[in-house]
Amino acid sequence: MTNQQMPDLFYGERIRELETALTPLKKKRSRFGWLRLVLILGFIVSLWYTIVSGLLILVALSAVLLAAFLFFVAADLNNDKKIKNTEELIRINEEEQSYQHHEFHSFPDGARFQPAVHDYAGDLDIFGKASLYQYINRTSSEQGQATLAAWLLSPAKAEELPGRQEAIRELAEKTIWRQQLQADGRKDRITNHTEKKITDWLRENENPVTHPSWAWLRYLLPALSMGSVLFYSFDAIGAPLFSALIFFFFVFSLYTSKLVMPSYRQLNKIANEVDTLSGSIAGVEKENFQSPFLQIRQSVFRQPQGTASKTLRSLKKIIDRLDYRLNPIVFIPLNTLVFWDIQQAFALEKWKKENKEPIKGWFSTLAEFESLASLGTLYFNHPAWVFPEWVDGDGILISEGLGHPLIDRNKRKTSDFSTNGPGKISLITGSNMAGKSTFLRSVGVNIVLAMAGAPVCARHLKLSHLKVISSMRVSDNLEESTSTFYAELKKLKYIIGAVNRKEKVILLLDEILRGTNSADRHAGSTALIRQLIRQDAVALVATHDLELAKMEDQYREHIDNYHFDVQVEGEELYFDYTLKKGVCQSMNASLLMKKIGIDL
Repeated sequence: MTNQQMPDLFYGERIRELETALTPLKKKRSRFGWLRLVLILGFIVSLWYTIVSGLLILVALSAVLLAAFLFFVAADLNNDKKIKNTEELIRINEEEQSYQHHEFHSFPDGARFQPAVHDYAGDLDIFGKASLYQYINRTSSEQGQATLAAWLLSPAKAEELPGRQEAIRELAEKTIWRQQLQADGRKDRITNHTEKKITDWLRENENPVTHPSWAWLRYLLPALSMGSVLFYSFDAIGAPLFSALIFFFFVFSLYTSKLVMPSYRQLNKIANEVDTLSGSIAGVEKENFQSPFLQIRQSVFRQPQGTASKTLRSLKKIIDRLDYRLNPIVFIPLNTLVFWDIQQAFALEKWKKENKEPIKGWFSTLAEFESLASLGTLYFNHPAWVFPEWVDGDGILISEGLGHPLIDRNKRKTSDFSTNGPGKISLITGSNMAGKSTFLRSVGVNIVLAMAGAPVCARHLKLSHLKVISSMRVSDNLEESTSTFYAELKKLKYIIGAVNRKEKVILLLDEILRGTNSADRHAGSTALIRQLIRQDAVALVATHDLELAKMEDQYREHIDNYHFDVQVEGEELYFDYTLKKGVCQSMNASLLMKKIGIDL
C-alpha cells in the first residue's frame, strides 16, 4: 500500500462508519415521532376527561403525559442535531474522496481575495477556479477564509514558521477533530457580518433600561406586580384596583420592551451564528494539543469567568429568552408579572461588561485554527510531501523531486533544482509547451506554501526565508490605457526597486520584454540580467532566446543554464517535461505552426 492510498482508504472507511451510525439515529427519529403523537393524543384525552369528571388523579396523569411529551420533543431535537452532524461529516468525507481523484472544484475558490496588483498571486494561480486556494481551503467561516488567503499572499515571519509547521504536523494526525471543526462551522456559517453585529453591539452605549436609576425598579416592579396578584388571590384588594394595577404593569412592561428592542433586533439576527461560534470554539477548547503553538492559541479561549464557548452559550441563552416575545401567550403574562425584558437587558449588560475585550480575539483565533486545520488536511492528503528545512542565508533553494501541487499526481512530473545564494541566475530555455512556465510556477507555488508553514510538493526542500516576485502573465489595461509592453515595464521597475532595496526575494521571469521587437528584447533582457547579477539577485528566467544562454560563458559563477527538451519523430512531438542541465538544442515552433495550417 502506498502512502497516497492511505487517505483514500481512510475516507472510505470513515463514510461506512458514519453511515452505520446514521441508521439507528434515523430509526430513533421515527420512533420519537410516533411517541410524541401518542403522548399528545393521550394528554388531550386525559385533559378532556379531567374537565368532564373533575378527578384529581387525571390532573396528575395529564401533567405526566405533558412532561413526557416535552421530554421527547427535547430528545428528538437533540437526535436531529446528531443526524445533521453525521450527514455533514459524510459529505465532508465524500468531498475528500473526490479530492483524492483530483476533483476539488466544490470548495470555495477565494476569487474575491485576488488583489488587482500583487507580487505573484495572478501569475501563480493563487485564487480562482482550480487555484491553490481552492485546492487547500477547508475553512468554514469568512474570517477563516480571509486568514488563509492572507497566509498565501504574504510570507510568515521566519520565527513563526517552525511553530506553524509543528502545529500542522500535529493537526494532520487529528483528522476526526479537523472534520468535526469543519462540520461545526458549516451549521450556520460565521461571517464578517456576525462579527460586526456583535462588535457594534459591544460599542453601543448602555441601554436606558439598565441605567443605575433602574436597578431598584428591576426588583420593585416584579414585587409589586406579583404582590398585587397575591393580594387579589386572598381578597385583600378588589377587582377594580387589581385590574387597574395589572393594566398599569402591562403598559409599563410594553414601554420597557420598546427600549430593549434595538439590542434584540441586532442580536437576534446572529443568534444561530453565535451558536455555531460557541460550538466551534468548544471543539478547540476540549482538544488536547501538544504543540506550544496550538496551546498558546487555545489559551485565548480560557477566561477567568469561564471558557469562551460557555460564555457564548450564556449569550445565546439570553437571546433565546428574549425570543419569548414571539409567543404572546407566554410573553405577555411573563413580561407583565416579572418584567422579563428588564431582567434580560440587565443580563445582556452584565455579559457585555465581562466580555467586551476577550471576544475581540475569539474570531481571529478560531480563524487561525481553521486555516491550520486546512493545511493539516493538505498534509494528511499528501503524506509523501515534506516540510522544508530552513537554512540561514539569502536566496537558497535546494530541491529534489519538486513538482506542481495542482497537477494530478498521476500526471505530475518532478525535477531536481537548486539555486544556492545571492547573484544566481538560472536561465531556462526550451521548446514551446515543453514545461518552462509550469516549472517556474512549481517553484513559486511551493515557496508560497513553504512560507505559509505548509508542506510542499517535493521529496526534499531546503530553503532560506524569501519572497516570490514574478513577471509571467502580463496584459494590457484598457481602463488605464496601458499596453502589454508598458504593463511589463511597470512590473520590471517594481522588481528592480525590490532588488535595489536588497529585499530577500526570488524572481520568476517568463519571456522578458515579450511585447517588443527581437533586437530590443534581447538587448533589454541582457541588460536586466547583468543588473540583477550586480545587485546579487536570485532569479529564474525562462526564455526562447538561446543567445541569452551564451551569457554563462561570461558569468560562470552567476549563471546556470537549464532546459526542457522535446523529441520530434516525423510530425509528432514528445515531451518528457523533465528539467535538464545545459541549453536546449531542439525547438518546435515551426512544426507547431505547420500543424495548424501555416505554410512554411
